[in-house]
Amino acid sequence: MPRALISVYDKTGIIEFARGLVARGWEIVSTGGTAKALRDVGIPVHDVSGVTGFPEIMGGRVKTLHPAILAGILARRDEGEDAEALRSLGIVPIDLVAVNLYPFEATIARAGVTEGEAVEQVDVGGPTMLRAAAKNFAHVIVVCDPSDYEPVLHDLERGGVGLDRRRALAVKAFTRTAAYDAVISGFFGEDGGAFAESWVVPLRKAQDLRYGENPDQQAALYAPATAGAARGLVGLRQHQGKELSYNNLLDLDGALMAVAPFSDDAPSVACAIVKHTTPCGLATGATALDAYRRALATDPESAFGSVIALTATVDGAAADAMADLFVECLVAPGFTADALERLSGKKNLRILTPAADPTQPGDLRSVVTRRGHIAAAVEVRGVLGGLLAQSPSEPPRPSEFRSGAAVKVVTRRAPTDAEWQDLAFAWAAVWSVKSNAIVLARDGMAIGIGAGQMSRVDSCHLAVLKAHQAGHETRGSVLASDAFFPFRDGVDVVAEAGVTAIVQPGGSVRDPEVIAAADEHGMSMVLTGRRLFRH
Repeated sequence: MPRALISVYDKTGIIEFARGLVARGWEIVSTGGTAKALRDVGIPVHDVSGVTGFPEIMGGRVKTLHPAILAGILARRDEGEDAEALRSLGIVPIDLVAVNLYPFEATIARAGVTEGEAVEQVDVGGPTMLRAAAKNFAHVIVVCDPSDYEPVLHDLERGGVGLDRRRALAVKAFTRTAAYDAVISGFFGEDGGAFAESWVVPLRKAQDLRYGENPDQQAALYAPATAGAARGLVGLRQHQGKELSYNNLLDLDGALMAVAPFSDDAPSVACAIVKHTTPCGLATGATALDAYRRALATDPESAFGSVIALTATVDGAAADAMADLFVECLVAPGFTADALERLSGKKNLRILTPAADPTQPGDLRSVVTRRGHIAAAVEVRGVLGGLLAQSPSEPPRPSEFRSGAAVKVVTRRAPTDAEWQDLAFAWAAVWSVKSNAIVLARDGMAIGIGAGQMSRVDSCHLAVLKAHQAGHETRGSVLASDAFFPFRDGVDVVAEAGVTAIVQPGGSVRDPEVIAAADEHGMSMVLTGRRLFRH
């Protein structure tokens, strides 16, 4: 008679699975709570302690770690020496292991969990049983996922579980124990562990994507395996529109990053309009409608086919204003019922919020401040043959700009109060723009953006060009640069366009030459001492 070892924390479907095994002539060996649950519904069960001849001790910490169990799992049925060892010791082979693990992930996701509470949810016996059964998959069926109960019973009814399915189940078990150990390692080693010599990152697939950047590429979205860690893009709920694509997600990341510096600036509303991961429009306003109109005015032509993020609830007026623009995705804390009704005719528009109910505003800050990094203090990027990892860049806050310890005026003329306000906005705005990044701004609005150019002077030319194409007056505007000016040429270009104040990190060997150029043009210049590259 074949024998199954069943020991599960999550008892979803286990009664039906055990009944199915017994109906097919299997006997069940089980532990503590699982054995009781099976007996309570009349399923015959052998206790593990009866098999081992040793009681469960230490509150269940020690129960399955015994040669009578492990040898029964690991014995190779086609190896005479193994068979003889079982016979001589009176050990019955175990042909199926159904185990799932203590809920460590859910435990550490709770607010205020203590280290002691986490320790008690570190499963020892469960992973051991799974790994032993997975190692011997040629002879033992290993089941760690309740969704596999029915397929296994179906195969047994049809004559047995084939080698291909056994191997697949073993892979799932090894993957589960590896992810489980990675979560534990990450929890206890979170202080500086991200850049340790070996770094194990537990991820789960959040969704398959139709394809990658191009149709010939496969793609999926992964999220932290820790239960409750649905931050960033994975924390968004889609309420309307087509399935999200790989490129949509990249642009959503860029849009959320663009509004992140302004997420705490209520009652002011920020709006970012993003194409190819970098803003083509960015502004603040008194309402969602005002912020959207001002952001759209940055570069109306480029906004076609964009992704838009707002930091306030979208109402009917804002929805009406967007009616004539083709938008791929629209993300906001919430939408009024009126707005949802007006946008419902745009069948391809993907509407997203941080809340399950779009009419109940969610906390967008929890999305934009963490941006869904795969570990709490790390962002990664794939490169040929590996990954790059770095600590995430903190967004500059406009409200904290002027008081920053490193911020200093280096020109003869200091900024006016109006220029200080515009410089604070521009410095926050340039944070999300791809390098070399130049942002022209005035009155809480980007009026010209130069991004992704190979030289900074080209980005200056582009920012001025885009501003003039959109009909903006550049005279009296301010400029933010994500890195220092290597030469004075960029300053000369924007001075000719009428820019009156510049904020930049400084740090070039030619800083004196660049500052002198600003003085020649009567401009004010502020250095921050912080570079904001975004490649």
